[in-house]
Amino acid sequence: MNKHGAHKPPTERQWRVIELVAQGLSNREIAREMAIGSFVVKNYLTIVFRRVGVKNRGELAQWYTDGKKSLSVDE
Repeated sequence: MNKHGAHKPPTERQWRVIELVAQGLSNREIAREMAIGSFVVKNYLTIVFRRVGVKNRGELAQWYTDGKKSLSVDE
């Protein structure tokens, strides 16, 4: 959350991770797809969970599929 209590929207790269999680890909598969290390995917997910207010991959996928992608991309 920022100093005003609002969640900062995911960046463009974080949106891509969210999309791939929602498609059911593992961290290793996401890393391969994005040409990054799996530890980077884990870091992205930690940040994304906090930014969108979820606790795990399942909640993140549900959040995404529920259409809450209305936040703007912050790059």
